[in-house]
Amino acid sequence: MGPTQLSTQDHGKRVASVFEMEEQGLSLFPGSENPPEHAENPPLKRKKGPAPKMLGNEVCSVCGDKASGFHYNVLSCEGCKGFFRRSVIKGAQYVCKNGGKCEMDMYMRRKCQECRLRKCQEAGMREQYVLSEEQIQLKKLKKQEDDQARTVVVRPSPPNPPSPSHKLTPEQLSMIKKLVAAQQQCNQRSFTDRLKVTPWPQVPDPNNREARQQRFAHFTELAIISVQEIVDFAKQLPGFLELTREDQIALLKTSTIEVMLLETSRRYNPEIESITFLKDLSYNRDDFAKAGLQFEFINPIFEFSKGMNELQLNDAEYALLIAINIFSADRPNVQDQSLVERLQHTYVEALHSYICINRPNDRLMFPRMLMKLVSLRTLSSVHSEQVFALRLQDKKLPPLLSEIWDVHE
Repeated sequence: MGPTQLSTQDHGKRVASVFEMEEQGLSLFPGSENPPEHAENPPLKRKKGPAPKMLGNEVCSVCGDKASGFHYNVLSCEGCKGFFRRSVIKGAQYVCKNGGKCEMDMYMRRKCQECRLRKCQEAGMREQYVLSEEQIQLKKLKKQEDDQARTVVVRPSPPNPPSPSHKLTPEQLSMIKKLVAAQQQCNQRSFTDRLKVTPWPQVPDPNNREARQQRFAHFTELAIISVQEIVDFAKQLPGFLELTREDQIALLKTSTIEVMLLETSRRYNPEIESITFLKDLSYNRDDFAKAGLQFEFINPIFEFSKGMNELQLNDAEYALLIAINIFSADRPNVQDQSLVERLQHTYVEALHSYICINRPNDRLMFPRMLMKLVSLRTLSSVHSEQVFALRLQDKKLPPLLSEIWDVHE
């Protein structure tokens, strides 16, 4: 469930404020239980392999509604499948008002949760078959990555194979130095904005509402600083200002979260499993959760950051990878796709040559880096789900982030 796309005209009007405010120097801040033993005839354990083909007239073994398939080892409907899964994940304890003697059917399933859960267990549903939210999300991410790995991530044709005399051209060397210097400059500017960020509350009670709101504000303000960094850096990318204003906005609007995740991965510390912003503000998974984010979003971020950390990329490699990510011609609302492709190809060739020279014994590094762009696309969709979840929690994003991420109040 991704964010709603804007028309090209509205798209430009709303995000143009990012450029205008920056150009004018304005601030951007406004455990499983054992199954019951009382069933006289326990269900037969199905053999491993695909579930039997359904005829279309099967009924749920729990409530008698139309069955949708085999769930957690039992032929059941979507309602009982979801009920059993929620009950297991939450470790729910229900109480029957009728002493546990309710006859379960499509009516009573809504009236008595204890008897419904017991009937699920008697029918043969197994708690150990229920995946946690994190396991489901990681499984979904892995599947999407496998599917997208078969597609072309970078649209230009690959550079020529490396040769012993492979060298960076003077133009490529100059470009790489410029990118690294631009990143350092943007980061330095962000350090000066630290005092504008809402302090992290030192309240021991994690459920304190005011403290939770302050933590959420803290993270959104860090995100605003990151957006400003990305805009500053993009405007210094050779070729970026050759694009129309509309294409500049279209590229930034859809790449911002992916670039933010790349920058986040640079700040990952595997020793303490934390992410550090603005030099010394470190946060672990629980800190993100205390701010109201969901582990379905938090865990993939940390897993991605861990994987990027294992590549041990330097500043030049990160800068080039970010540039390649920004110049993606398949972004929505990009008009001059051919120009964006040509610009991206320049950075792809530079990264390939740089890796051939600096990592001559690792021929897989270049494709591994490009595959990370696939993971970013997947994480971007997870981020959209997180933004939607925040709206359901009545957590309002600052106007700038709402514009960038197409949030419609």
